[in-house]
Amino acid sequence: MRSKLTDARIKALDPKEKPYKVSDGEGLYIEVKPNGKKYWKFKYRFAGKEKKLSIGAYGSTGTGITLKGARAALHEAKGLLDQGVDPSLHKQLRKGLTEEQQAASFKAIALEWYAKQSTSWAPATAKRQKAMLDKDILPYLGKRPIADLETFELVGCLTRISDRGAIETAHKARQVVNQICRYAKQTGRAKHNPASDLTGTLQPRQVSHMAALTDPKDFARLMVDIDAYEGTHIIRTALALAPMLFQRPGELCGMEWSEIDLEQAQWIIPREKKKERNKTEGDHIVPLSRQAVALLEDIQPLTGHGKYVFPNQRNHQAPIRTESLNKALRNLGYDTREQQCAHGFRACARTMLDEQLNLRIEWIEHQLAHKVRDTLGNAYNRTKHLPERIEMMQRWADYLDELKQRELAGNVITGSFKRG
Repeated sequence: MRSKLTDARIKALDPKEKPYKVSDGEGLYIEVKPNGKKYWKFKYRFAGKEKKLSIGAYGSTGTGITLKGARAALHEAKGLLDQGVDPSLHKQLRKGLTEEQQAASFKAIALEWYAKQSTSWAPATAKRQKAMLDKDILPYLGKRPIADLETFELVGCLTRISDRGAIETAHKARQVVNQICRYAKQTGRAKHNPASDLTGTLQPRQVSHMAALTDPKDFARLMVDIDAYEGTHIIRTALALAPMLFQRPGELCGMEWSEIDLEQAQWIIPREKKKERNKTEGDHIVPLSRQAVALLEDIQPLTGHGKYVFPNQRNHQAPIRTESLNKALRNLGYDTREQQCAHGFRACARTMLDEQLNLRIEWIEHQLAHKVRDTLGNAYNRTKHLPERIEMMQRWADYLDELKQRELAGNVITGSFKRG
């Protein structure tokens, strides 16, 4: 194996009649011209073609590129290749860029876009989007001038994500990249959106639904099992409220006493905590049935002195996690992938409120905090159909009690309620 170059060895390279090259390894070599001048170059393959990158003239001192500098340039070029970027093209594009143009890098525009958009996101969404940018997108596209990005470069970035099996993440990254590029076009930093041609480049999403029991008999058995849960009082109460209130598990687990009004029988989820929120939407009101109020009054002496209704056992300054509910379901013998998971209680309620209690879909969708628009296109109003939703939540809690009673009696039947 030929040893790597040293400064002494490079200086000893004498000119010949024709140019010749001496390798330093990994595609980096020095070319010696007949006039005695020496130049660093990098040989690589891009898009199936062999190419060469001119790094610059050798010089152990002064303005020339040292051996160490050439190896650093090699490292940078290989990094660009890993990002799906042609080092030679990148060098051409960087020549003569003004500070203003450099400020229009993909990273700069992405962070500007993020700063604007994240003000209307829930904290968890903002954190998740930033993590995706930092891990999956910016390391590969961040340094590129956004105006010069080509579709094939975006494909390379997204393919790296999907190749590790993260198909859903790749699709979400595609949406983010598309929004960033569209923002760049809208603000005059790019003339076209290279992400608009990405349709069909990724493996299709694997459609998956949250595990949920929607048959009344199966659900009745689950309700009885939850009542018999032998875990901590905190987890048992949270698990009992999960199907009764059917809000997102993260919102339930993070429930705060300051959000609860037991006299008015309401749980008010702040807009900032909602999964999807915008400046036109307010807080989300969850009417509390008599059964829900009783459960909260029962646990209040235990946790009412703190911030969270369901504090973490190890750290009372933090709430329990969604996984705690899923673990409890598994301890009860339910497969959280195939039978029932914490998030699946929303689907349970959505289905049975419609099919068994014959309640209006509009009321159900409002209570699920889904985006519901009226005939004029106006978005969700937190007080919309509130009297009807209060009645609906009580009828739902009563129905759950009826299911449990009939299951214990060995005679589960469906509801016989008229559409409201």
